[in-house]
Amino acid sequence: MREMISMQYRNLGRCGLKLSALGLGGWTTFGDIVTNLGTITAIIAAAYSAGINFFDMADAYARGESERAMGAALRQFPRHTLVLSSKLFRPMSDDINDRGLSRKHIMESIDKSLARIGTDYLDIYLCHRDDPETPVEETVRAMDDLVRAGKILYWGTSEWPLAKLDEARRIAGTTFNRPQLEQPQYNLLNRRIEEDLAAYVVEHGVGLTVYGPLASGLLTGKYDDGIPEGSRLARLAPQREHWYRAELIERVRRFRKIADDLGAPRAAVAIAWLLTRPGVSTVITGATNPDQLRSNLQALTLQLPPAVLAEIDDVVPGPQTGPQGGLQQRRA
Repeated sequence: MREMISMQYRNLGRCGLKLSALGLGGWTTFGDIVTNLGTITAIIAAAYSAGINFFDMADAYARGESERAMGAALRQFPRHTLVLSSKLFRPMSDDINDRGLSRKHIMESIDKSLARIGTDYLDIYLCHRDDPETPVEETVRAMDDLVRAGKILYWGTSEWPLAKLDEARRIAGTTFNRPQLEQPQYNLLNRRIEEDLAAYVVEHGVGLTVYGPLASGLLTGKYDDGIPEGSRLARLAPQREHWYRAELIERVRRFRKIADDLGAPRAAVAIAWLLTRPGVSTVITGATNPDQLRSNLQALTLQLPPAVLAEIDDVVPGPQTGPQGGLQQRRA
């Protein structure tokens, strides 16, 4: 049964498909940090009860274990109430063809993902990165064939250069199914998509399903006074090298005053800010326990008036408001 909560739902770009404004993803959590199926099931049940219908996966997350774990937890709910997303691109074995966006890898990867998740179709299937070794037309036609076969309903891209995304849409034209979404990292410390992608998706009706809203936890304030033992940045060196920098920590500390004035956690304010951004269809959150998820859901209750948005721009400026304050991390 779903709790009485004011979940918002948004169209995926100009598509008729509606996604919960907050989604739940498995990157670095399910099958990796969190392996206990009971805990995973509790987190997903809490998300579903709160009105979340969008659940984001990828074959590369924990080498398929994230899909298996999330799929097992999601089977308790009616399939028509779920919007399930997964991705392909990254190597899944040492075989030379078990990677990339060739027709062969696409056709084989979808069947493996469907089997791991335990579903007959995916609502959304994403090309996890662009593949310079495969013609864009080959990828477009293969994804179109999956739509026509009923194995996926919509397809999109993640962290594709804008020129490649535009090429795919032009190749598809009105003959093939176009990519209907792009999934970039986007947060207060990484506003690079505002340089060009944000305007493009609004103009062309492409949905944004953004990930990494809390900059690997930096925006929660968890790292204000150092790196706690067992935390994500303590375990993951690449994220630590990207995010744990004095200038960013200082901005997050200044951001605290804005959140305190609103009477809300910094994490909720950071997510609420993303929900004000043009073109954003959903914000993909992560959680290692149900309480963390519920804390993030507070974002739905926040209103950020223009004066507060201006304060945020002053603390963490983007391309349109001042020097770029973010980092171009692309690791999901």
